[in-house]
Amino acid sequence: MKSANERVLNLDALRGFAILTMVLAGTIPYTGLPAWMYHAQLPPPERIFNPNLPGFTWVDLVFPLFLFSLGAAIPLALEKRLTRQSLPRVGLHIVERTFLLAFFAIFLFHVRPHIIDPQLTVQAWLLALLGFAIMFAIFVKLPEHWPFQFRLVFKLFAWLAALLLLFLLRYPDGSGFSLYRSDIIIIVLTNVYFSGSVIWLLTRNNLLVRLGVLGVLLAIRLAHTEPGWIQWLWEFRPLPWLYNLYYHQYLFLVIPGTIVGEAMLEWRKNLKTTTAPLFSRPAWHPLGVGLIMLLILTVNLIGLQARWLWFNHLSTFILLSGGWLLLKNGQTPTENFLKKIFLWGCYWMILGLVFEPYEGGIKKDHPTMSYYLVTSGLSIFLLIAFTIFEALFKRPFWLKLLAGNGQNPMIAYVGFANFLWPILALSGLASLFDQLTCASPWLGFIKGLLYTATVALGVYWLSKHKIFWKT
Repeated sequence: MKSANERVLNLDALRGFAILTMVLAGTIPYTGLPAWMYHAQLPPPERIFNPNLPGFTWVDLVFPLFLFSLGAAIPLALEKRLTRQSLPRVGLHIVERTFLLAFFAIFLFHVRPHIIDPQLTVQAWLLALLGFAIMFAIFVKLPEHWPFQFRLVFKLFAWLAALLLLFLLRYPDGSGFSLYRSDIIIIVLTNVYFSGSVIWLLTRNNLLVRLGVLGVLLAIRLAHTEPGWIQWLWEFRPLPWLYNLYYHQYLFLVIPGTIVGEAMLEWRKNLKTTTAPLFSRPAWHPLGVGLIMLLILTVNLIGLQARWLWFNHLSTFILLSGGWLLLKNGQTPTENFLKKIFLWGCYWMILGLVFEPYEGGIKKDHPTMSYYLVTSGLSIFLLIAFTIFEALFKRPFWLKLLAGNGQNPMIAYVGFANFLWPILALSGLASLFDQLTCASPWLGFIKGLLYTATVALGVYWLSKHKIFWKT
């Protein structure tokens, strides 16, 4: 942040944190750890889904963080395109990226090793690695100085290899390719990327209308159980393998993200036209704000999961008040940016806590209104913390590590299951690590941390050397 032309890493770090915690959640022991180490509705030891069990854990937070980051990136990416492309061309870009995300969701799930063969045979590992190599070829951004014809032929062969693999793959039940065999996380992402981008394009100059979209979406959510055209709209699925209006409820995370993304655009412009310092007060002041943001996150992870609702709500309101006292007299562009998004975070957080008793308490599955709104607020608070820590500690390595993964989220998302895990399994190291850590679930958790750190360092190296996957 020393130069206005440098990429501000706070949003990348938030996205990277979301991706890496997804990886961690998928590599820890399936059972044996405390309930707060798993999805709240999948408690140990049986891990049987209980949709009536309220609660909120760190595992429940990671997907909302990623969707919020997606929303915040929409204005940053599309505003840049609008300066050099026509509106129809930007719309075509949205359609193109939606298609690539949908393909990614379908192809990825077809080449997951445990999907190819639950017995995880040598053939399954090798096909998973082949799938990773094909995805690398399809999505990697080739250097612009390479001849256009070579880049075109390279991509053409990559797509042909993907289609051939999908045609030849057979699964234990005898089935082959199916549009319905897809990664649900990426499918949801595909839906809300398209709708969130279109909504932002149409409302980029009218925030009130954009907030009104959320009001209409809330009304549809409340009314869809009653017979009539709203129920028909809710159940209308012209492409059932891809589109589901139910997924678009996550716009309650994406649209708040777009509001923050617009604030970031304004902030970055102001940074380019000012010589003012980032903070007008001593370092302890913004550091206190950052710590309060982390305390709000911690209190809600503990209070909502333990169901200490009085403690949770009261502590949150006190911490929000403390944050406001420290931020209200902002003078620099950075302080004004933090104050602005903090107020939005307060709004979504308080609204979410008021909604908490509705639908039987906060839940990820099936997601409650409280879940959408609380996680929107927490996403903003964590973004504030990363912004402050980036500035105060001069881009520490841990934050650059997160940001490197946030700049390359597709590789980070598939890196363990389709690259690192097959290599460990084929080399025998996976069995060795399992034997060394089987004595305790917490040793298994440490193994998950090591796997996640390995993925993080690998993706960071790729990002540092400008090797990116792009849709």
